[in-house]
Amino acid sequence: MLKADYQVDAKGMACPMPIVKTKKAMGSLEEGQVLEVQATDKGSKADLAAWAASVGYQYIGTLEKGEVLLHYIRKCSGDNVFEAAHEQTASNEEAATAAKQGGLLIDVREAAEYAFGHIEGAISIPLGELDERMNELDREKNIYLICRTGKRSDLAAQKVAKAGYSNVYNVLPGMTGWNGQLNQIVKAER
Repeated sequence: MLKADYQVDAKGMACPMPIVKTKKAMGSLEEGQVLEVQATDKGSKADLAAWAASVGYQYIGTLEKGEVLLHYIRKCSGDNVFEAAHEQTASNEEAATAAKQGGLLIDVREAAEYAFGHIEGAISIPLGELDERMNELDREKNIYLICRTGKRSDLAAQKVAKAGYSNVYNVLPGMTGWNGQLNQIVKAER
């Protein structure tokens, strides 16, 4: 078992709560100390790794202990941490309209979240798969990234923009603010 200086219990919580709890806990750690984040949300692996990279912390890795994911993050350069946000944003409605008119609406939530309800025309590329699937994005089109609350999609938008794509938008407030029709892949059995 790895030794951590501090633990955070985020079991049973969905995005963005594991990141919110981690961010708060990291504030009380000294540089070089390690935080263990206990989570059950499968998306937390990609979420916490991307968040740590965006603020300059070292994401050490994840161990699986049954249904619990144990994430390890080292606090680095505490005085220089600045959590940047992607500047270009769009509303849910703007993104949905763009998807109907040929723009790319990329849903970066986990596959199960996407299956249970997504905006028509959205393409599922979970945040954890984004690096390996970046070549699926068309540089000539506007790219709208959406998640549940705007946190994962912000990290995704930063990653896509850093890869050289210029027309990249974080969709806010995300699926929690979507009032339109939801497309589903899964159907209830009768």
